[in-house]
Formats: sequence, structure tokens, C-alpha cells
Amino acid sequence: MRMTIGDFLIRRLQEIGITEVIGVPGDFNLNWLEQIEAADGIRFVGSTNELNAAYAADGYSRARGVSCLLTTYGVGELSALNGLAGAACEHIPMVSIAGAPPLFATEKRWLLHHTLADGNFGNMLDSLRPFTALAERISPMNAVTEIDRALRTCLREKRPVHLQLPSDISHLSITVPDEPLDTSLEPSDPVQLEAVLDRLVQEFAAAENPVLLVDQDAQRHGFLDLFAQIVDKIQLPYAQMASGKALLSEQHPLFLGTYNGKASWPGVRERVEGSDFLLTCTPRFIEVNSGSFSHELYEENIVDFGDQHVNIYGEHIVGLDTTEVLAKLLERLPAADGAGSGTNAAGDSKGESTGDSAGDRAAKQPSSVNPEAVLPEPFEVRAGAELTQARLWPQVREFIRPGDTVIAEAGTSNIGLGPQRMPENVRYINSAIWGSIGYTLPALLGSQMADTDTRHLLFIGDGSFQLTAQELSTILREKQKPIIVLLNNRGYTIERYILGMDREYNDIADWAYHKLPQVFVPGTEMVSYTARTEDELADAFAAINNSEQGAFLEIHLDPEDAPAGLQAFGPMTAEFDYGPRGPRN
Repeated sequence: MRMTIGDFLIRRLQEIGITEVIGVPGDFNLNWLEQIEAADGIRFVGSTNELNAAYAADGYSRARGVSCLLTTYGVGELSALNGLAGAACEHIPMVSIAGAPPLFATEKRWLLHHTLADGNFGNMLDSLRPFTALAERISPMNAVTEIDRALRTCLREKRPVHLQLPSDISHLSITVPDEPLDTSLEPSDPVQLEAVLDRLVQEFAAAENPVLLVDQDAQRHGFLDLFAQIVDKIQLPYAQMASGKALLSEQHPLFLGTYNGKASWPGVRERVEGSDFLLTCTPRFIEVNSGSFSHELYEENIVDFGDQHVNIYGEHIVGLDTTEVLAKLLERLPAADGAGSGTNAAGDSKGESTGDSAGDRAAKQPSSVNPEAVLPEPFEVRAGAELTQARLWPQVREFIRPGDTVIAEAGTSNIGLGPQRMPENVRYINSAIWGSIGYTLPALLGSQMADTDTRHLLFIGDGSFQLTAQELSTILREKQKPIIVLLNNRGYTIERYILGMDREYNDIADWAYHKLPQVFVPGTEMVSYTARTEDELADAFAAINNSEQGAFLEIHLDPEDAPAGLQAFGPMTAEFDYGPRGPRN
């Protein structure tokens, strides 16, 4: 069949589940935008700038599984690059499309706007290639091949891909395949599969202290449900990394807590580092999730599951579809006594617990004294008490509901929420590794766009908010109804604890944040609140729970107050960054 290049690209995007294209219009992409306008089942959502659009596409992908970003050549591509790099770092599938100059101009090396005026039309692709799994320019001769290759690569490698669409070709017709895009992985080699399964079953049987350590790639590669079923079937204790928070249930009695090297609670560290059979999913240890590289995990005790390989005690075995490996492993592992009762690791209630339950096993474990692994006491509000970081986050924890999407900005918000046990089925979004501040407000826009069925809560600091604040206007224009909790502590608190507690360089302008919804969209139905005391915060939370409108809650905190985790993190980071002779607070 024949179809225009632009329409074929739209069709392929729809086949992989994309219903919104997020970006900024520019003269080189307007023709494709016209085709999007004419298409059914897909729409364009304009952002306030390309960086915010990339952040929004990242949030969309975390909720939907893949997203599409649209920019224009040069100025738009480079503006979005930080967001693309973050998606690459965090293993987020994103299809980035840039409207490019017409082919006749690039082939003749004309000097054009949005270029360096040197006739070089390859430098933008060269700039993006280190941060994408693929970066190519489409032509009428390669359109089908490159579009399909890009989308398969994006979904397989869980990283952004980038395609330049020249402005003079999107309306040209080409011959395209009738069948939908095949995104399936190659099935496992049967001999390799059987050998790996036999060995894994044997090693499970011999293990005295098996533990599962969950990180973000377990979600990216679709392993979470299988891991949850294995945990439930064989009563397997599990911990999470900070970059894998709430991927499995934090309410399950076999949940040990968060592993962070020497920064872990002792019981968690003892169980994880003492495991003779530690199951992982390609964890990436950086200084902020490993206690400054203090983790002590040894290859001879680790079985690591990648998307197309399994590494058993250092032996790298390829030719595998790991989803198939885990599914068949689940079938072959014998069930422990009491398995299938209580709440499973995916967070689904399964009735009353009987017999030798997971709770009975957890009670025998050193991690039972870990505050993360013990259900917290109900929070009691102190009337008139000024809000403090130590008591704010337990109060916030009780406001979060099962099934919420919780988005936590890098810094105080993420560190404060880290020790709080999330209710069941919470989707927790943060940029734990890339850590670009300001990311979460646009990510909120994208996540809500992709998932309209859940309540969305954003926790963001004032410094981060000021980087991307204008995207609040898009959230309001889209008539989304999030709950935005802004921490106003008048500056960069995480930086204060690293260095410069009293320095002016860590101060920012003190905006009237709660008034911004009405500034951006006069007459908006979003309701604003402020809180300085625990009872004011409790009243605001109660009002928000009784309202069906979006909310903007500004919380006032002391500039030098911080969660305990941040107070420890700051000096540790200063020592790592500046060395033993460097400056200190």
C-alpha cells in the first residue's frame, strides 16, 4: 500500500501506543503537525520550551511505556538534549522527532537559520548520538526501514531514538507494509534456556539466604510481575535500591527496606550483603544509591537478569529472552509453605494469611528492626507546631493513597519520601540517577497525559520549580487536576548541606508560589493553599481530599531544616566532591 511518509510515521507511533506528541512547533515541523491535526486518535500537545517537552515526554513514557517528542532542527534539538540524556540515563523509551531543513538545502549545503551557517547538516545528529540509541535522517528511500528500525530499537533498548524529518518529504508517498510493526524479541535458544533453568532451580534449592534486590531496570524490561510472583511463591525476601523505590510492594512482610551500602539500615545491609544467592536486575551503583560506593556485593554470589541475558556467578549467558526465563522459572520453583496468602509483592490483596506465612519468616530476620520494614504508627498532629522536615514526611505519607502516582523531585522531596513506606500500587517517579532539577513539573504533565485514571501528586522544592515553572500553565491549559506540593525553604537546601549553608549563591527569589495558578490561567479551578504549621497542613490535606479540583499547596519550611538523610548526604557528598583538603560547612 502507499502512504505519505508523515502519515506512516503517525501510524507506527499509534501502533506502539502513542496518542499524544509533545513538543514545540517550528517552521521545519509545521507540515508534519498538519498531518497530526488531520489524523484520528493522536494529537499534539505544545509545551512551553523544548527542555520541558523532553521532560514531559519522559514522564509520559514512565506511565505509558513509550512517548514521542517533537522539536525543530538545531535550536530545538539542542534545547531538548538534557531531557534526552536523562531519558537515556534512566532507560526511558522515547521517540524524538525533529523537523529538519528540506533535503534539497542539506544536499546543496545551503547556509540556513537554526544552523551554524557553515553548510554542515550532520553536526546535530553527531551531537545527539551519544545520548540516543539511534540518530538518523529520514529520506524517501530509507523512510520505512529507518522508522521501523528506530521504533524497534527504542522499545528493545529502552532508550531514546532520534529521527530528523526533512520538511519537504513528509507529504511524499511511499510504499509501506500492510502489517503492524513487529516489536517482539527473539525467543530463547531452547538449549540455553533449559540449561539456565536447570541451574537456577538447583541454585535456588541450595541457597541458604536468597534475596532479591530490585532496581529500575526490573520495571523497564517488564520483569516486575514475574518477580512479584516468585517472591510470593517461594517466600523470597527482597530489598530495593533508592533508584527502584516502590517498584514492588513496600507493605509486604518480606520487604526488607532500601539497600544503600553503608547508608542502609544495618538489618538491610546484613541481609543483602550476606546473601549467598542475590538476584538482581542490572543494578547501577552510583555514589548516591550505594553509600558513596560502600556496597559490598560479590559476583560469586549474584545472579543478574538482563533483558536478553542471565549472568550466573560471573558466567554471562546470552541467547535468552529473560521474560521467558523468569516465567518458566516461576513454574518450576516449588512453592514454600504458606505461599499465596496475605498480600503479594505486587501489592494485590490475596486474603487471610494462614500457616507458615511470609510474616512468620520476616519476623526471624534481622531487618525486622529496620524502621522501613515496620508499619509506622499513625501520625498525630500537633496544633500550632511549625512544620519541620522530621515530621513533615510522616504526615505526607498518610496523605498518599493506594494507587496514586507520586512524583518526587531530586533533593529534599525524594530524600524525605525515601524512608516513607508507600501504600500499595503506588507508581513512584523520580530521576534518581540523572537528577536534573526541575524535571518533575513537566514530567507531571506527561504522566497525567498518559494516565488519566490515577491521582497524581508532585512534591517539588522551590529552587527546582523555578527552573521549569512555566509548564504549570500547560498543566492548567490541559485541565489536568494534579496535587502539587511545593516546599518553600527559600533556596537550594541540598546544596546548603553540601557547601555554603549561609552563602548567597544558594539563595533564590521568594515567589508567591500559591498565586501562580491564577497568574498563568486567570479563573482556573485549581485551588491554592498555604501551610506553616502541622494543623494548617492537615486542614489543607483534608480540603484537598474533599475536592475534585486540582490543588497547589505551598508549604513553608526553615531554609536550614532538612530530612535526616539529607543531613548525612551533604557532608558525605562534600568529602567525595572536594577531597579531604576541600572546603566544608
